[in-house]
Amino acid sequence: MRDPAHEDKVHEVVVVGAGPIGIELAVALQRAGIDYAHLDAGAIGSTLEWWAPGTKFFSSPERIAIAGVPLASLEQEKATREEYLAYLRQVVQTFGLRITQYERVTDIKREGETFVLRSVRSRSRHASEVPPEVTGDSGAPERVWRARRIVLAIGDMHRPHLVGIPGEDLPHVSHYFEEPHRYFGQRVVIIGGKNSAVEAAIRLHRVGAEVTISYRQPEFSERVKYWLRPELLYLIKQKQIGFVPRTVPVRITEEGVAVRPVEGGGDERMLPADFVLLLTGYEQDTTLFERAGVELIGPGRAPKHHPRTMETNVPGVFVAGTASAGTQIGGVKVFIETSHVHVRRIMSAITGEQVDDAALETPEFALPES
Repeated sequence: MRDPAHEDKVHEVVVVGAGPIGIELAVALQRAGIDYAHLDAGAIGSTLEWWAPGTKFFSSPERIAIAGVPLASLEQEKATREEYLAYLRQVVQTFGLRITQYERVTDIKREGETFVLRSVRSRSRHASEVPPEVTGDSGAPERVWRARRIVLAIGDMHRPHLVGIPGEDLPHVSHYFEEPHRYFGQRVVIIGGKNSAVEAAIRLHRVGAEVTISYRQPEFSERVKYWLRPELLYLIKQKQIGFVPRTVPVRITEEGVAVRPVEGGGDERMLPADFVLLLTGYEQDTTLFERAGVELIGPGRAPKHHPRTMETNVPGVFVAGTASAGTQIGGVKVFIETSHVHVRRIMSAITGEQVDDAALETPEFALPES
């Protein structure tokens, strides 16, 4: 049923995305007494939902805490997925934030001095992976939101980076490592060699899976979590985890994964597998930027924006958090701890409050942890 009172209301700001930086921005808007609405296609922190249980952050708690609320981990170490999700819920409840969850924004258009956003109800398991054109699986009608400004804090990992080989869509193939227990006693081939692949390999070995890794590089990057890389190298040296370097998959069958040398010209090799994990990274869905008229630049198609205000080439449309980086190619450069400053930049731009230049600088870390 159409709600004229809702559709006619013009918010000062609509925030799209309720990850850590989106929530931190909502707290800042509330503290400043600015009227806003806050929407997310899934639950708060929805990207973290499909991390495997018990996964630990690369970053220390101090770096990923938001809105001045301390983050305490049970063992005084790096926070787990569960601890951080509980922390985000705590922040939302502490400040009484009103977030409309499972509300997928499908379109953004400027009408005169305001923006019109259209959304539908969505309850998909991986909410961020469903194309925006999908009108929700509940049959709910479209809703309309109006705002003078929009902040897109939608993140940068919306869907898996597909390998594009036959068999990628088979039921025993997944782009997500979720529950380790289901792989007990099974042969698992992992494609990939960055953090997600390395962590999955070690944890699967420890729950009793027979693990083999196929990776296009000759060795694992130094950017892999520093406490995981030596453990994996030891397990490979002891032949407890199989490693097939400088190979790429060419097809997946019910029996396993066929790989060939990266250089080409070599013979294919079949790696037997009961399950296959294609942990080859994720990419950003740029649809909302495109609908809003935001220019996308570079190989990662990052939204063009002013580094001091986070305002895009479309006046009144801002970007925050990892969304500002587009699809991060060749290593993650923008993460939670480098994005806190985005909140200060946006608030300064919206309120007109003068902030010392030093407070708007991106922090530099001698040892980037994310």
